[in-house]
Amino acid sequence: MTAAPSTTVPRLFSGPYLPLALGVIGLVTLSALENRAVGTALPTMVHEFDALGSFGLANAAPNASFVFALAIAGLWSDRHGPLQALRLGAITFGLAQLLVGFAVAMPMVIAGRVLSGISEGLIDISLLVLVARTLPVALRPRMMSLISAMWVLPSIFGPLLTGVVTEHFGWRWVFLGAVVLLIPTWLLLQPAIRQAQQTPEPERTAEHLAELAAWRTALPWAAAISIALFTLTLTGDHLRAHRILGGSVIVVALVVLAVAAVRVLPRGAFFAQRGFPAVVTVRGLGGAAFTGVSVYLPLLLTLQHHYSPSKAGVSLSVTGVFWALGSWLQGREHSFQRVTVLRAGLALMTVGIAVTSLLAWTDASVWFGLSGWALAGIGMGLSWSSLSVLTLDLSDSGNSGRNASASQMAAVMSIATTVAVTGTLLALNAENPQPWVFGVIVSTGAVLAALALLCAGRVRQKV
Repeated sequence: MTAAPSTTVPRLFSGPYLPLALGVIGLVTLSALENRAVGTALPTMVHEFDALGSFGLANAAPNASFVFALAIAGLWSDRHGPLQALRLGAITFGLAQLLVGFAVAMPMVIAGRVLSGISEGLIDISLLVLVARTLPVALRPRMMSLISAMWVLPSIFGPLLTGVVTEHFGWRWVFLGAVVLLIPTWLLLQPAIRQAQQTPEPERTAEHLAELAAWRTALPWAAAISIALFTLTLTGDHLRAHRILGGSVIVVALVVLAVAAVRVLPRGAFFAQRGFPAVVTVRGLGGAAFTGVSVYLPLLLTLQHHYSPSKAGVSLSVTGVFWALGSWLQGREHSFQRVTVLRAGLALMTVGIAVTSLLAWTDASVWFGLSGWALAGIGMGLSWSSLSVLTLDLSDSGNSGRNASASQMAAVMSIATTVAVTGTLLALNAENPQPWVFGVIVSTGAVLAALALLCAGRVRQKV
């Protein structure tokens, strides 16, 4: 009698995949903690250096450098593999923390923040390419779930941890401590790096070479996007004092952003062309829908429902907890197609944001509105991680870096554009913002989520 063939299902936290899982979790968590910690430590830093005017610059610097680093990392990872970009990202991360930790003036802090944006772009893309080359397709949803959770949870606990360290040891140890933790985190990744070194380089077809050449010519446009995003952020901070000039600068920056986006994003992304371009479209719309609301929700609760800042911050906790829950759910084994999970997430997000908008339009209970926001958080977790999985599924070993880069750039650009436009609306009514202002902002998020849901039907998954 012949023995039945083995049907062992690979597991992420056992066997050859354990080192990669632990290393990725450690590096992503460290990067996320640093990213979220700055918001808590920066007020103390600008006060110590008597540089309040540099607050906006320090916040905007990493966003600008991040976009250009995404473009560089995508090209580099596809041409030479992910390891060189990953090593440089880790080194740049360490240098950024040292610069800020030993800063004697605000220019050193800003330089460190620029390097932080570069390191985040390099690490994000190279890790995704490393996952694509070393993990079986069946394990990718679970890994994307873990990566998402490692970004969300620091949003909940990071500010508290940073506040404690800042108050008891000083803000410098927030950044110097990250350097200390980088060493064991990097050591965890070494087995996975050795495994990747033994993986043969993929064959490059004529189509791949043409795509690489096209992406190389798009790098200056990526730099233009970085400058435009930087300008949008700084202008939004000063719009109230210089409305006409600020408004004009925002319009110019948006035009530059639109022109550059056409050159950088995949052909067909603006029209949700079937396949990977539709993934890029959905990621841009979904990111703008959710983040465009989450930015203003604490302010809505404070001004319209008279919540204290600490109580209004509960919306951020709701965001983190339920986003992590949605991401965990999409990573579980199920019989649904990935596109079905994506559409379910976007449907939940659309309904959830629509319910949340009642906080602005009506006298609905805050907890009822936040229940809608919890629903939107689950939808975001389901859809965001699914989009990462689909990006890898619809790519091959020769273009996964550029596709991951384009997908993330679409999200960054759409989020920045949405926040700039809604921020302009709020700034023009800053003296006494009426409920309709917040109603328009939140309802815009629901409309964008609904558009993402419609476009999701144009995503085609490989079988």
